[in-house]
Amino acid sequence: MSNFEHSSMPSGYESNAGAVVRHRVLRNTYWLLALSLVPTVFGALVGLSTGINSVMAASPGMTAILFLAGAFGLMFLIERNKNSSLGVALLLAFTFFMGIMLSRLLGFVLGMANGAQLIMFAFGGTAAVFGVMASVATTSKRDFTGMQKFLIMGVIILIVASLANIWLQLPALMLTVSVMAIGIFSALLLVDLQRIVNGGETNYVSATLAVYLDVYNIFANLLMLLGIFGGDRD
Repeated sequence: MSNFEHSSMPSGYESNAGAVVRHRVLRNTYWLLALSLVPTVFGALVGLSTGINSVMAASPGMTAILFLAGAFGLMFLIERNKNSSLGVALLLAFTFFMGIMLSRLLGFVLGMANGAQLIMFAFGGTAAVFGVMASVATTSKRDFTGMQKFLIMGVIILIVASLANIWLQLPALMLTVSVMAIGIFSALLLVDLQRIVNGGETNYVSATLAVYLDVYNIFANLLMLLGIFGGDRD
């Protein structure tokens, strides 16, 4: 009976239903991503106004430990609760936390005469990268998911190198990490967006978390490079 029902289904029914699900996940992901920027900005303002950014700058080692513990802890909780409204609340709490962590870099850049302009440039550059990757993910017939394993390995290398440079304090290593991070997370953004477009990710909370991390890291590292090479310290 079940075989008869399946065979008597209209041929385009399953593909149409799948397209509806993919469209809904993509739409909800974009909406939640836009919403997640609000607590990020608020968290950054809290970090700047309370002086938390200065405390983090004075204790980079402890800041790194706090960042890793807080970020991975919240990401674990988000994935555990991604099918409920609690998952959305935890995601917004995570983006608030990431905004606080970003305040250290923002404080450094805003200390420059053209700091506000550099932040706008970084925002515009990140938006441009997002637009390009979203267009490629939507229109390209090439499957980019094969890059994911290599990109994850690259992220692990970036984390290890960043932690090591807290003590090494090598400017060349910092620049290398930032340049590599922009490339790696731009590629990851393409992979994550294509996975959503093609129906490989059906949970918009998980999808938003992945895309948010890509965008966050592109922005932060682009801002770092702009601050180093384009900052007016007079």
